[in-house]
Amino acid sequence: MPQSPVVIGVDSSTQSTKAAFTDATTGRLLAVGRAPHRVTGEGGARESDPEVWWNALRDAVAAGLKESGVEPSAVVGIAVAGQQHGLVVLDRRGRPLRPALLWNDTRSAPQAVALTEELGGPDAWTARTGSVPVASMTATKWRWLRENDPALADATAAIRLPHDFLTERLAGTAATDPGDASGTCWYSTATGAYDPELLALLGLDESLLPPVAETGATRIGSLTAGSAAELGLPAGIAVAAGTGDNMSAAVGLGFGGAGLLDHPVLSLGTSGTVFAATRTRPASAALAGFAAADGTYLPLACTLNCTLAVDKVADLLRLDREDAAPGGEAVLLPYLDGERTPDLPAASGLLTGLRHDTTPQQLLGAAYEGAAVTVLRALDEVLRAGGLDPADPGVAARPLRLIDGSFMNVAYGWAFAEPVRKVYYNLTITGLSVAVALIIGTVELLGLLAEKLGLHGAFWDWVGGLDLNIVGLVIVGLFFATWLLAMAVWKFGRIEEKWTAGPHDGRGEKNVTPLP
Repeated sequence: MPQSPVVIGVDSSTQSTKAAFTDATTGRLLAVGRAPHRVTGEGGARESDPEVWWNALRDAVAAGLKESGVEPSAVVGIAVAGQQHGLVVLDRRGRPLRPALLWNDTRSAPQAVALTEELGGPDAWTARTGSVPVASMTATKWRWLRENDPALADATAAIRLPHDFLTERLAGTAATDPGDASGTCWYSTATGAYDPELLALLGLDESLLPPVAETGATRIGSLTAGSAAELGLPAGIAVAAGTGDNMSAAVGLGFGGAGLLDHPVLSLGTSGTVFAATRTRPASAALAGFAAADGTYLPLACTLNCTLAVDKVADLLRLDREDAAPGGEAVLLPYLDGERTPDLPAASGLLTGLRHDTTPQQLLGAAYEGAAVTVLRALDEVLRAGGLDPADPGVAARPLRLIDGSFMNVAYGWAFAEPVRKVYYNLTITGLSVAVALIIGTVELLGLLAEKLGLHGAFWDWVGGLDLNIVGLVIVGLFFATWLLAMAVWKFGRIEEKWTAGPHDGRGEKNVTPLP
C-alpha cells in the first residue's frame, strides 16, 4: 500500500537542527530527527560554521527517516525555518568565507548606536524597517565586518541569513522571505522590499542579497540532485522559501491573517521570545517590528538570556536544571551575554540578596525568576504594540500560548509567578517611599511659603501646625489599609470551582480552591 505524502519541516536553531516528518494528508507528526550544532566565541562573540548547519540538517533528516520508517519516495517537499539575523558571507562558489556572526553576537553594539544616529534616530528606523538597530540585527553585523575585516567584506560575493544559506544549498536557488528579511534592518516593512537608502548607508550592493519570495510558503525551486544524494531524498521535490524561526512558530500556532490575531505567545529557548500576529504594522522602538510569513506583521520582543543563562548558573552550581527552588530573597539579573530587551549589550549578570541560609537551589531558582521577569516585561511591550493595555483585565484574561520544550520544566511554573510578586512588591514599597517623601516635602514647602510670605488663614495655620512625622505615619497607614482591602477583594473574589476526578474525599463533592 503506498504511503501518504510526507513533508519535512526543518528547524535550524542556535544549538541544534530538528527535522519534523509530517503526514501531508492528516497533519500527523511521524518523527523528529535531531542533530547538534557548535557555537564558539567569547567576550561577546558568538559564531558558528554554516557547514555545521548543513551537516546537522543531513544528520537530522537521516535520523527522522530511520525513526519514522518513511520511505524516501514518500517525501514530497521540504522547507527550512532558521535562527534569525545571523550574517553569512559567501564566496563566488557559495562557500562560507568565515564563521557566521550569530544573532546573539554583541560585538556590533557600537555599530548599532552609530547607525541609529546616522539615519536620524530611532523613529527614522522604525518608520522604514519597524525596528531600531541593535547588536542582534544583521545590518549592524555587516557594518562591524566592514570596519574590522574590510578585505573579507570586499571579497564577499553573497550575503545570506542562516535559513537562506540552507535553502540555497537545497534548491541551488537564492531566496529569502519577507519574515526573515525583516530582521536585517535593510528590508523595509513599509514598502515590502529592500530599502535603497539603507543599503547605501550600509555600503551594501543589493546584488549580494537574495530575491524576496512573496511568502515563506512560496515554492522557490526543487531539491537538486547533489543535495538529494546527501540527504537520501528524491531529487526534484518541492523546496519552499522558508522563513525565520519565530515566523514559522507563528504559522504552526495558527497565527496570522487566516487565524488568530493579537494573541501573544511565549517561547523559552536559548532566548526568551514574545510575539503576536497583527494587521497593524508595528513601529515601536522597544520591539522588533517584523513582517510575518503570510503578509501580516509580527511585533516581537526577544531577550538574550533565558534558558542558556539558567543552564550556565546550574553548571556553575553543579546542579541539575530541575534542582531549583524559589529564590527567596536572592535576586539574579541574568544578563550574562548583555541584553537585547532592554537594549543593554554591555550589561553583565548581577546577584544580590544573599543570606547565610541561601541555598544553591535558591540561587538557581533566582536565575529562573530573573529570566521570567525579563520575558514578562517584554510581553507588556508586545501587547501595547497591538493597541492593548496589559493592565486591562480583559487583555490579561486572553490565553497565553507557550512553546518550546523548556516550558516542560516545572521550575518555570513558579518562576513566572514568584518574580512578579517579588519585583512588584519591591516596586510598590519603593513607590510608597517616594510618595511619602513627596507629600511630606510638599507639606514642608507649603509651611515655608506661608512663613516667608506671611500667609494667614485657617488653611495656612493648619499646614504650619502639622507634625511631619504624624503625616508620614498617616500616609503609610492609609496605604496599607487600602492595600489589604484590595488584596482581600482580589483573593476572595477569584475562586476556582472545579469537580475533582477520583474519590479524594469519598463523596465526590465540589472542591472550592482559592487561587494563589
